[in-house]
Amino acid sequence: MKVVIDPEPFLSLPNSIFSIKPPCNTRFQLRPFPNLHRHRWISRRLSSTLPPRATLDSATIEQFGIPEFDVRNPALSSSYRSSAVLRPNQTVLEAQARVCTGPTQTRPLDEQQAFKVFDTILRSARGEMKDEDKVSKAQLGAFFAGMTIRANAFPEATQWSEGEMRAMKTFWPLLVRVLPPEVIFIADPEGLMMGMGSSIGPQYVGNGTSEMRLVGALREVLAGGHLGFEEVQGVLKDVLPFQEGDEEPKKVSEALLSAFLIGQRMNRETDRELKAYCLAFDDEIGPPPIADVRSLTHYGEPYDGNTRFFRSTLFVAAVRSCYGESCLLHGVDWIAPKGGVTEEQMLKFMGANVNLSPSKAKKLLEDDEVGFAYVSQREARPSLYSLIGIREHIKKRPPLASTEKVQQYVKASGKEALVAGFYHEGYEEPLLMLMKRRGVHSGLVVKGEEGGLSLTTRLRSANTTRGLPVNYCSGFRALDVSSTSELGGVTRQGFNLEVNAKEYGFQPTDTPRTDRSVSKNIEFGLSALLGEKGPAYDRIVLNAGVVDHLLGVDGAGDISAALDRAREAIDSGNALKRLLNYIKVSHKMG
Repeated sequence: MKVVIDPEPFLSLPNSIFSIKPPCNTRFQLRPFPNLHRHRWISRRLSSTLPPRATLDSATIEQFGIPEFDVRNPALSSSYRSSAVLRPNQTVLEAQARVCTGPTQTRPLDEQQAFKVFDTILRSARGEMKDEDKVSKAQLGAFFAGMTIRANAFPEATQWSEGEMRAMKTFWPLLVRVLPPEVIFIADPEGLMMGMGSSIGPQYVGNGTSEMRLVGALREVLAGGHLGFEEVQGVLKDVLPFQEGDEEPKKVSEALLSAFLIGQRMNRETDRELKAYCLAFDDEIGPPPIADVRSLTHYGEPYDGNTRFFRSTLFVAAVRSCYGESCLLHGVDWIAPKGGVTEEQMLKFMGANVNLSPSKAKKLLEDDEVGFAYVSQREARPSLYSLIGIREHIKKRPPLASTEKVQQYVKASGKEALVAGFYHEGYEEPLLMLMKRRGVHSGLVVKGEEGGLSLTTRLRSANTTRGLPVNYCSGFRALDVSSTSELGGVTRQGFNLEVNAKEYGFQPTDTPRTDRSVSKNIEFGLSALLGEKGPAYDRIVLNAGVVDHLLGVDGAGDISAALDRAREAIDSGNALKRLLNYIKVSHKMG
């Protein structure tokens, strides 16, 4: 059987490539699928009918194989969570979801809920719970920071409920005897809780210089205040990377750090605070390498992945690379709160090397047979990656969840663009502000499905009344490319619109559901790249063509021409070839 790609076999990966011992930070041992299943993800789709241009023998793809993992089922996104991180206490975590959020989104606990939460915290602090059920210090820091900020700075409707007041009055005299001093400080920085007149909060200064700076900043945050650019950056550089476990002493208490992170988000970060988070670790591993490419788009998908719908960006990158629009993807293997399907999971499942440094990613971007790359935050920003565990215990997204989407792990000699997904109204302008601060040629924020970058062909629901609609896009283009290096003098053209796929000739279809299945997401994507028409194919074409058009890339001034170019990249087999080339070449890099 033949499949359209190339007249000469370009893949000849021996089976042994998947039996190589993975790097020490890889949790799974790779090995080939048994012969019975070897063809499942690629070869079984080779019966798709494609234009008869060039062929690749299916035996070559059989040699390519797809790796299988020991111990866990890698087909589900949940299997990529690190087993080294203890799970948070679910009772308190559910309470955090209600009270550690914004001034209008917070949902106060009723009396029954509040008593259950405080009783859980008390029993945990007294040592009456199993280790796996205990409330972590990170949870204590986040929960009590939320309670304190609500009392000090939130509107009356989202301040403490009567039930929370009664629960606190009952439990605080008991809690103050058993909670660590840093948690008492977070819960009662003024020492006035329930009229007890405690001196612990007012006198608390922390241990060591790093904690002292953090405590000083946290006092302002707990009062509902804001910090300056240098102050935020100073705190972050003092306390990160966060050290977990017994190998090295922790620089700061995780309770203080989690309180700081969630507190800044609850107070709605200012532009200067967001800039500090965004730029703090730009030079952590040295200046970013510069790829010799004429155009580079940085894709900032939400790092916590998709839990319901097809995630198309990896396949869109393969398509756009076919006509010279290089794409750099970045993210993590798994992160809370959603813990959904990510690009790193898909690439790892297909056998790609996901431990590439930015300098190796640069080479893939410059490779004429690849043209796109993926960089893990683990490799490019180890300080930020060290917060993976704490972020699960914080529950709600910290400021980093926004700023990590606006990164440039590799730069380009040509023009650059940044694209980021968002969900909550109000964050589109801050994201665009950060993109402009980066000095790129063009920037685009997309409210795709699940807050990601995937525009949909599904019709807009008639019942949608709250917030911006799915498929809303906003962005800018620099009118003078040469001026983008001068941050203060860029002339930009702004735009915003709601993309209606039907206007571009797409038939309305429901989005393919993946429901946390990595393998199902891959199957949808590979089927589309093999030319199988349907919802996944349409979404890849739509997202490639619309991004080209909105960013103002060469040859995409006419949206119809941009969409046709994306279809050609798929139907010719070139996009699939580039994806398979990426897997092959990334492995050779070691």
